[in-house]
Amino acid sequence: MKKLYQWSNWKTWLVSLIIFAAFLGFILPNEAAESSRVTGTSESPDSSFFYTPETLFSIAEIYGEEGRAYYVRARYTFDIIWPIAYFLFLTTTLGILFKPIQRSKWRYAILFPLSGLVFDYLENLSTSLVMSFYPERLDIFATVAPVFTAVKWTSIYASFALIPIGIIVFFINRKKS
Repeated sequence: MKKLYQWSNWKTWLVSLIIFAAFLGFILPNEAAESSRVTGTSESPDSSFFYTPETLFSIAEIYGEEGRAYYVRARYTFDIIWPIAYFLFLTTTLGILFKPIQRSKWRYAILFPLSGLVFDYLENLSTSLVMSFYPERLDIFATVAPVFTAVKWTSIYASFALIPIGIIVFFINRKKS
């Protein structure tokens, strides 16, 4: 955790902001359009907060063989890099904002983006296994995938929710200095 705070500086933040903005502005919209084209739907387990195993199997059916293959490829290409992009942005942002009080319990705020990253990868692994083996039903992976997804989104939303709190903390500590 100490390394994350040491690594969080304005230069790293600016680079992460540019990467994050490029993903939001260009890469994500293009990826979503291509995914919809290949799978025939905009529905995806990654974009839901929570879904059931049956919903995941239904999506696998709707995607068809080509759509499932595309989904799996995307999880091991694009979706390896996207979590790193948002992780870097959120970690450096929270690191800069909470650095002045990193000795308090708030120091753990910087771990929320890491949790999002880890659970995003667990989600990708489990959903891609379900897609790869469909129509065989891998019930254990279909059952844990929605949990991984919910924890991922909770961690990411919490990270973004901490930013306004961090801004207040940052400016209060600047006035004290």
